[in-house]
Amino acid sequence: MSVNHRHGTILAARRLLPVFLIALLGLIATAQARTVTDSAGRVVAIPDEVTRVFAAGPPASILVYALKPEALLGWPRALRDYEKPYIAEPYRELPETGRLTGRGGGANLERVLALKPDLIVDFGSVRDTYIDLANRVQRQTGFPYILVNGRFEETAASLRLVGEALGVPGRGEALAADVEATFAELAAALDAVPENDRPRVYLARGPDGLETGLKGSINTEIIERAGGRNVAEVPGQYGLVQASPEAVIVADPDTIMTWDRHFFSRVWVDPLWQGITAVRAGRVYLSPTAPFGWIDRPPSINRMMGLKWLAGLFYPERWSGDLREDTAAFYKLWYHVDLGEAELDRLLEWASGRGP
Repeated sequence: MSVNHRHGTILAARRLLPVFLIALLGLIATAQARTVTDSAGRVVAIPDEVTRVFAAGPPASILVYALKPEALLGWPRALRDYEKPYIAEPYRELPETGRLTGRGGGANLERVLALKPDLIVDFGSVRDTYIDLANRVQRQTGFPYILVNGRFEETAASLRLVGEALGVPGRGEALAADVEATFAELAAALDAVPENDRPRVYLARGPDGLETGLKGSINTEIIERAGGRNVAEVPGQYGLVQASPEAVIVADPDTIMTWDRHFFSRVWVDPLWQGITAVRAGRVYLSPTAPFGWIDRPPSINRMMGLKWLAGLFYPERWSGDLREDTAAFYKLWYHVDLGEAELDRLLEWASGRGP
């Protein structure tokens, strides 16, 4: 072999060395990483230790906060002042990160890259649209991205899944067990209640109350789980819809739930609603939304508190819970905060129709 040929071979080997090292480091990193199978069946490699989590939307941020608050990089929307007392103090001033999914998605990939998360978590629908988004973001950023089923019946399984992913399986198991105990208690209370004897419920969203969720939608499934019958039903259709005044009048619900304070204040005097049975009977209820909604806004694990509240409203003679005790216990277990008497009073007054 000539000297020039040997020299060329050595140079070529030197050029390949960085590529080889990079590939080797990648193999080592992969070997050290774990894999999780998310709710969409995607096998995702994640670090052994997850300490920085980007929540793709509000439902995911609540889920991560409940399981491992110190890992949450920020809130999709910064907390408002009236919400902060209901969050543990170290996490009240977390920055606003924007959101990758849902209405008003404002987080761009540059923002995600700057935050350098160990993991991106999305909690909600696992339809193809969200699978495609997860795959694209993961491919473009290099950060692992898991999709977690946000359906009510999957809550316990989702808590266990994310608890394992975040390295807090004991915490995931404790919250999952609380969910299963609540579901079982409610099922036992409702077992002997015929369908026709269950309240006919309408969820009024927005200041005019005409946005609602169809039966079976993620925004309104809490109504059915609590033993109500959602009057907004179109077979084969799901999701949020804009109802017509005529449709609400024909449906004539005997119970109305809302989290919108403007609607709650006007429903008693608005001529459109005066003939509705729920209004005439005084059965319009205002959901607290501090720090997150009890029935929606967003549809995440915060609905577990709403489930206890609705069960007491729908079936006061069958549900054995005490709202004050249940509220204090829930906020301590799920939100890491011991509520003072003033904060607890404010929530209960809110749930009685006197919002802040």
